[in-house]
Amino acid sequence: MNAIEDTRHWLEAAVIGLDLCPFAKGAHAKGRIRWVESAAHEPSALLADLVHELQHLAAADPQAVETTLLVHPLVLGDFLEFNDFLDIADAALAELGLEGTLQIASFHPQYRFADADADDIANHTNRSPHPTLHLLRESSIERALASVPDAADIYERNIRTLRRLGLAGWQALHAR
Repeated sequence: MNAIEDTRHWLEAAVIGLDLCPFAKGAHAKGRIRWVESAAHEPSALLADLVHELQHLAAADPQAVETTLLVHPLVLGDFLEFNDFLDIADAALAELGLEGTLQIASFHPQYRFADADADDIANHTNRSPHPTLHLLRESSIERALASVPDAADIYERNIRTLRRLGLAGWQALHAR
């Protein structure tokens, strides 16, 4: 399996399969997710790829490309370095004048919420097989949130889902 196939399997099995993000299913089913694997080995090269993908998404027809998953398996494997890079990513978004138009969500194999223990199953809500930057349209998020009556409860519901599933269940979900 390559990084895109791994990430697509995670999206289908975990994100959509467990309904961790009720908005992902529609974009995936309609083929509106742009899948990009960065060959970057250095953060500066990843930043160049990110800028290109932000510009591409901003210019693309939302009916063709609603969101982009920028998977980067060769750089920022350390979560703390990845987390530091998010400030650089947000600065690039601002420099491009795309704040309020696009946003960047983050997923990482070692993802850890600031207030969580490293082994807390809740961290898995943002754990992907490879470091991934998810580029989203603000307008898509607003439409999706308006269509889900309990959108504010998604985070808590996801944690409950993962606690019921447990680590063994999470691992089984990803076994092929």
